[in-house]
Amino acid sequence: MTAISTGTPPAPGHDAAGAAFRAFLRITELWGLSVDEQVRLLGSPARSTYFKWKREGARQLPRDTLERISYLLGIYRALQVLLPDPVAADAWVRKPNAAPLFGGRPALERMLSGNVADLYVVRQYLDAQLGGCV
Repeated sequence: MTAISTGTPPAPGHDAAGAAFRAFLRITELWGLSVDEQVRLLGSPARSTYFKWKREGARQLPRDTLERISYLLGIYRALQVLLPDPVAADAWVRKPNAAPLFGGRPALERMLSGNVADLYVVRQYLDAQLGGCV
């Protein structure tokens, strides 16, 4: 029996969540983030939950977690465009930043505040650096 398309895109399922989480892990590996930093970027789920996602695959993720990962994917992508040297792009998050938004501190420090809004602000900053064409 063939499924009939309703024209409505499927809701994000375990495939999308799993792919998003795997991309998150790869980015945090490239950025050299500790487990504690990874957990904070995800919105501070229980460590047991984080390790379960890592061990068994993230079949479902809370909407907030998916939103956070989405911002991080955008930040990563923008950095790859702005800084074509992958080593420099990956190091950017830890380097002190003179932009008023960061006050001389690394972007990662702001991103680790625990607020999803700070991930949004960093993403918005990088999009502005790209001229809004990301």
